Amino acid sequence: MRSNRAKVRAGVSMAATLPMLAGALALGIPAAHAADNPSRDTLKGTKPAWATAKADKGSTSNGSQVSLRVYLAGKDATGLAAYAQAVSDPSSPLYGKYLSAAQAKARYGATEAQVAAVKSWLTASGLKVTSVTQHYVAVSGDVSAAEKAFGTQLHNYAKGAKTYHAPATTATVPESLQGAVLTVTGLDNAPHKATHDDTLPPPETVFRNAGPFSSYYGSNTASTLPSAYGSKIPYAIQGYTGKQLRAAYGAGKYTGKGVKVAITDAYASPYIAYDAQTYASRHGDAKWATGQLHQVLPKNYTNTDDCGAAGWYGEETLDVEAVHAVAPAADVTYVGAASCMDDDLLDALGKIVDNHLADIVSNSWGDIEANETPDIAAAYDQVFQFGAVEGIGFYFSSGDNGDEVANTGTKQVDTPANSAWVTAVGGTSLAVGKNDTYQWETGWGTEKAVLSADGKSWTNFPGAFTSGAGGGTSKTVAEPGYQKGVVPDALAQANSATGNRVVPDISAVADPNTGFLIGQTQTLPDGTLGYDEYRIGGTSLAAPVIAAVQALASEARGGKAIGFANPLIYAKYGSKAYHDVTDNPTGSGLAEARVDFVNGYDATDGLITSVRSLGKDSSLSAVKGYDDVTGVGTPANGYVQSYGRR
Repeated sequence: MRSNRAKVRAGVSMAATLPMLAGALALGIPAAHAADNPSRDTLKGTKPAWATAKADKGSTSNGSQVSLRVYLAGKDATGLAAYAQAVSDPSSPLYGKYLSAAQAKARYGATEAQVAAVKSWLTASGLKVTSVTQHYVAVSGDVSAAEKAFGTQLHNYAKGAKTYHAPATTATVPESLQGAVLTVTGLDNAPHKATHDDTLPPPETVFRNAGPFSSYYGSNTASTLPSAYGSKIPYAIQGYTGKQLRAAYGAGKYTGKGVKVAITDAYASPYIAYDAQTYASRHGDAKWATGQLHQVLPKNYTNTDDCGAAGWYGEETLDVEAVHAVAPAADVTYVGAASCMDDDLLDALGKIVDNHLADIVSNSWGDIEANETPDIAAAYDQVFQFGAVEGIGFYFSSGDNGDEVANTGTKQVDTPANSAWVTAVGGTSLAVGKNDTYQWETGWGTEKAVLSADGKSWTNFPGAFTSGAGGGTSKTVAEPGYQKGVVPDALAQANSATGNRVVPDISAVADPNTGFLIGQTQTLPDGTLGYDEYRIGGTSLAAPVIAAVQALASEARGGKAIGFANPLIYAKYGSKAYHDVTDNPTGSGLAEARVDFVNGYDATDGLITSVRSLGKDSSLSAVKGYDDVTGVGTPANGYVQSYGRR
């Protein structure tokens, strides 16, 4: 998976009520273990789509080494999914009757007998068990042992410019295991990562925004620059603060007191405590109390070069500072993954669920759906279902490349935001006016044109698409019940007559041109380290903002957990709890002027002046009602309080 941070930094072009999710149960419950023959069960999705006959380069050497994870289905996978539905559905008598982590494990986790049987089978095949958790058994060994265990042959396949090994046929497991295996990962060795040696590098070189700025939307008009859409346009804001975002999304008196929020990313900034406290003191946020910010980190980091570890520092900084700015009294736990690889990100999520570290989890990372394999999807969904039965809600950014066509050549959504068991957070451009007054929002989508050499016009106005909120219709995930009757059929049935999951569910500010100001220790041009500030955006901003708003909502209901929020989010559709966001809220084209440093930090190499048109998200459109840019909309005054009413 790659991080959704791409990019975002302003200035860088860079069951009981089973009907609720009836269609979604096909993904995320243990893969259908349909018998291949009387003695083997198949593990659907373990042969990747790219492992084709045309790409086949022959058998993988028997002596080559593999590292695998065999994920455990638990004692009652169907019951887990059904209870996750019921406990999340406001119309169910089981709504809100959450289990503790210990209860969830006892009821739905793998038994000692199942674990022992899986270990025995793997070792008998010649594989060595390297670790065992309540979610999986990790093993290593040679290809021949893996082939024996999973009843398939590993071949080498061309994938792009590289070659990887993968199963030539779908993996199988002994029927005698009686469904104990959910799936296996590692049979193919193509990278499954979220983008970024064991010693973490220093923070990336400082990034700064050039001025002029607006202090609030429209406060500073670019009177000497050409008009756009028939009028003079404002300069981009310097960066919204918590006070402005709290006002825009109806925080009122609520602060998130008594609510626990977790954040997952890869790696960990060594300066986060200093940066977060410095930022809060500079911008009027409440001081972080002793023990309010926690970190849960792995013993060792891996893949730091492949994952670009330093680039994740800014992601953590954004997430932590945004949550605190909007919910200043919430308890925040940062859970850092050992790398950006799926297995390590799953470990981070598993720590939250296994130890119930929080009720709300913000996740600002993802990948394109085409890179998601069904085995990985099943492992993620199992974690999300365990979270749901415990009252834990997961919030994922929807992506920053619109429909992904400009980025990948194929229209698709991002993952894990595509999961029917998470809340996908889309993005907007936000106008907060004088006295912190909410003015309007558009769907986030940016087109950029630069100032002509003579300064009298915008070259090729409105210019090319640069970035926008991710959204659209999944090709792999069935339409969940909570979206039926709200999501238009034209969207839900875009890829299948039976309907598919549509992303996002809800939204908040994401446009880096109307983004959030953060403070971070970075490497300065002279090579020293120092605290600096810059404006940032992306749905990597929207996700922690919505997570923070949910913390306020949890406080409003007396601290009771919201859990998996989508059924309730959709139940409020069409009410005054939401701003219904459209691309043309003022009746005319919208744009901002922006001035950027060519080198990203000072005027030594010159400046670039550009116009950024708003509400231009690839082929996606924010329209009245539900849409695939902003979902049901953004929180309005009354949204937070609505969670206190049943």
